Amino acid sequence: MAIVALPMMDPVYIEWKNFLKTGNPYKCKARQPIVESWDRCYHGGLDPYDDKIHHGLDDLKLHKVLKEKEKLIEIAKPFMFKLHEFFKGAGLIVVLTDENGCILEMLCDEDTRQHPMSRCFYPGISWREEAVGTNAIGTVLKLGEPLQVSGAEHYCKKIHSFVCSAASIFDSNGRIIGVLDISYASRASHLHTLGIVAVIAEAITAKLGTWQKHCELVLLNKRMTNFFNTVSDGVLIVDNNEVVVEINPAGKAMLGKPEQYVVGMELNRLFDSRSGALLTASKRYHNIEIIVDTKADGHFAASREPILNDQDVITGGIIFLRQSKQVKGMVNHSNGNSATLQFSDIIGKSVEIREAIHVATRAAATSSNVLLNGESGTGKEIFAQAIHNQSSKRNGPFVAVNCGAIPRELIGSELFGYEEGAFTGAKRGGKPGKFELASGGTLFLDEIGDMPLEQQTALLRVIQERKVTRIGSDKMIPVTIRLICATHKNLLEEVEKGAFRLDLFYRLNVLSIIIPPLRERREDIQPLFEHFLEKLSCEQGCEFSVASEVIPYLTGYHWPGNVRELQNVIEHAACLAENGVITVGHLPEVLFAPDLCMVLASPQTDETIFSREQRQKMAEFTEKYRIISKLDAFAGNVSRVAKELGISRKTLYNKMRLHAIKN
Repeated sequence: MAIVALPMMDPVYIEWKNFLKTGNPYKCKARQPIVESWDRCYHGGLDPYDDKIHHGLDDLKLHKVLKEKEKLIEIAKPFMFKLHEFFKGAGLIVVLTDENGCILEMLCDEDTRQHPMSRCFYPGISWREEAVGTNAIGTVLKLGEPLQVSGAEHYCKKIHSFVCSAASIFDSNGRIIGVLDISYASRASHLHTLGIVAVIAEAITAKLGTWQKHCELVLLNKRMTNFFNTVSDGVLIVDNNEVVVEINPAGKAMLGKPEQYVVGMELNRLFDSRSGALLTASKRYHNIEIIVDTKADGHFAASREPILNDQDVITGGIIFLRQSKQVKGMVNHSNGNSATLQFSDIIGKSVEIREAIHVATRAAATSSNVLLNGESGTGKEIFAQAIHNQSSKRNGPFVAVNCGAIPRELIGSELFGYEEGAFTGAKRGGKPGKFELASGGTLFLDEIGDMPLEQQTALLRVIQERKVTRIGSDKMIPVTIRLICATHKNLLEEVEKGAFRLDLFYRLNVLSIIIPPLRERREDIQPLFEHFLEKLSCEQGCEFSVASEVIPYLTGYHWPGNVRELQNVIEHAACLAENGVITVGHLPEVLFAPDLCMVLASPQTDETIFSREQRQKMAEFTEKYRIISKLDAFAGNVSRVAKELGISRKTLYNKMRLHAIKN
C-alpha cells in the first residue's frame, strides 16, 4: 500500500511518536479527543505499524446487514449523491456506515477508486477504533459528536495519508444508527468538509425521524382501524352537529341497521326521543341506560367521549354502546363481587375439616345447589368462594348477600331489583337485583334461615323458573346462576316452627356440607394461629415471636366464636405485644374465665383432650397469670393482691417464688 510521507517536523507526527514511546497521554500536546483515542488504542494492544488491510464481513453477513439498514441507505443515498456531485473530481470518498462502523455504501470517482489508498474502503469493512485505531468514523462512534482526524492524528501509520471528517446519524430515540464520512488524501485541502458532513448528517437524521413518525402514524391508524372494526362494543362517531359520520360492525349489529342507513343521520332521528335526548344531553357521560327497538336485546349502556382539535375545541364525539349484561359484569367487579379464596386457603389438617373440604370439592364439580351448615365464624363464605372458584362458573361473578343483615322490607328489591317508579325513593332508571348481577356466576345467600317467609316464596319461584321479575315490572329476565346458601340454624327445626318453607329447604339442600366448629378440631388451632400471625407480620412489617406457654391457653379454650374469634384474639395480642413478643399476659381475659380454669384443673376433664400433665401445666399457667394481672392492677401492693386472691401474704410470696414472678 502506498503511504504518503509526512514531514518529519510535523508537530502532530512528533507527538504521535513520543506517545508511542511513553504511552503517557498527559505529556501529549495533541487535541484531547485524539489523545484519549490514542490512549484507548494503546491500552487495547493495537499495533500502530501494522500495514495489513483487515478483512470485512463475508457476503452472507453483509447481505443481512444491508437488509437491516435498507431504509437508512435509501434515505442517505440522495444526500450522498449531492455530496459526491459537489466535490466531484476532488478525489473524495463519501462513506456511509452502520453503528458498528461497517461500510454500507460508498461513492467516489473512478480515478479515486483505483487509487491505492481506496483499498481501505469497500462495503463490509469495519472502521471501528478497535480495528483500525483512531479515525473519524470509529472515534465518532465513541464520542457521538462530529470529528475530523488528519494525517498523524490517526493511530495507525497506514492511514496517516488520510483526512477524514465524520458525523453521527441518530434515530428518533437518540441512538446512533450510522455515520456519514468524507475521506480524502491529506495532501489535498478541502475547507469546511466537517461542517458540511455535520449538516448533511443532521438532514439525514431529520429525514429518518420524519419517516419513523410516518411509520408510527400508519401503524397507529392500522391499529385504530382494527380496533374499530373488531371491538365488541358498538362505536358511533358523530360530528359537531350530532350527525353520525362512522359506525363499526358491532354498532351496526346492535342497532340492526345497515351502515348506509346510519351514516349521515342525526342521533335524534336514529334513536327514540328519550334515548336521543339522553345521548345528546352533554358532551361526556358514562353508562347511561338506553333502549333501542331491535330484534335482539335492546338494552344498552351508552358512554361518550368528546373529540377535541389541537385548540381543545370540541368537534364531535365518540359514543360507545355496550350490552347491559356486560356493564353488570363490570359493576360486579368494581363492587367486589368476585371470589378470591381457594380450597388451599382453608387452614387445617384435622379429619373433620379435611372431610368438609372433600365434600365441597365434589360439590364444586356439579351445578347443584349447595347448603353450608356451620356456626358463626367457621368460614362458610371461604367454602362458598372456594366452591365457586373450582366450578364451571369460576369466570363469572360471585355475589354474596347476607339475608340477616338486610331489613325485611328491602330484601325483595335487593334480590330481585326494581324498575323506575316502583316505589317512593326508587332510583331513576331502576336497579338490577343480586340475581341479575350474579347471572353467569354464583349467588351466595348467607344466613338463609333469616329470610322472611314472604320472600322465601319469591325465591322458590326464581329457583324453579330460572327467571326473575323486577319489582314494578312484568318482564321475565332469564338468569343462569349457581346457588350456594349458608346458615347457622337447623333449618328442619325452623320448618317445624313454621319459620322456613319445607319445599324451599328441599330445593336448597341438594348437597349439604357441615363445617365443624373450632372446638371439635383443636389440632387446627395452632396452624391457624401461626397463619394469622404470619399474615399480621406481613401487614405490619414486623416479626412476632410467641412464648411457649401461650399455645396451651389457646388449645384449651372452647372458642364459641370459632375461627373469627381466634383471629380477633391474635390481633388483640399482637397490638399489646411489646417488641413483638406475645406472652400469656397479652391474651384477653375471656381465655382465663374461672369456669374454664376449673374445668382444666378438674380430674374429670376428658383425658382424650388433655393429659394430666397438660392440665396441671395449664393450671399453673393460669395461676401465674392471675397473680401477675392482680399485681399489675394493684401497682405491686402484695397485701391487696393476697386479700383479693384470698390467701396470706406468705402463701403469695411462696407462689411468686414458685412461678419466678418479680414484683
